[in-house]
Amino acid sequence: GLTHGELVAGLAEGRARAAARGVDLAWIYDIPGQFGEEAARVTLRDALDDPPDGLVAFGLAGAEAGIDRAAFEAAFAAARAAGLPGVPHAGEGEGPDSVWAALRHLQPARIGHGIRAVEDPALVAHLAEAAIPLEVCPTSNVCTRVVPSLAEHPVGALIDAGVTVTVNSDDPHMFATTLTDEYRAVAAVCGFDVDGVAGLVANGIAASFLPAQRKSDLLAEVEAARAQGSPGGITR
Repeated sequence: GLTHGELVAGLAEGRARAAARGVDLAWIYDIPGQFGEEAARVTLRDALDDPPDGLVAFGLAGAEAGIDRAAFEAAFAAARAAGLPGVPHAGEGEGPDSVWAALRHLQPARIGHGIRAVEDPALVAHLAEAAIPLEVCPTSNVCTRVVPSLAEHPVGALIDAGVTVTVNSDDPHMFATTLTDEYRAVAAVCGFDVDGVAGLVANGIAASFLPAQRKSDLLAEVEAARAQGSPGGITR
């Protein structure tokens, strides 16, 4: 029941409160794909005509099954033209075809989830070569039964194939997790030490939409922590 103006005001207040605690927040407006063309139109209008401070990208979330990624091509093109890179979900509720469709029609800077790309070796090779990051959320994938267990999660196979993997919490309250928990889970599944985890953190920073100097500063912090915590440099 909120107007978009009320939403923007709430985002601004939340962002200011977070900043006072030393946390930088940025926003991505997602089209809820199951609501189709009208949802795309309204989401794009709000993103372009009355964006909140800190809006950095444009996405597509919600249901995947039976939702044609190509139907949102025009909205993503308009967002890109306005300086908002695309970050659609694909390869979670549906298989590799949804990832291919996102690549062909939405020109993503990153792909939300994307883990079912592992079912198509050619797609995995393309993601690795093109260095398109995947936003991997292991606990979420188990809770939604995309994978049977953390032990069977394909994150290790994707990393071994050279895919750029970032680690994410999806919805912490819904899935009873934190970002720290997710790093621990991936470290356990992949046998990573501090150096390996630092590499994943660096992936997340590099794939972010932060200003270049802020990325550089954070990557320097990660490298310092890596050097201190893992002098042997073993990654797997």
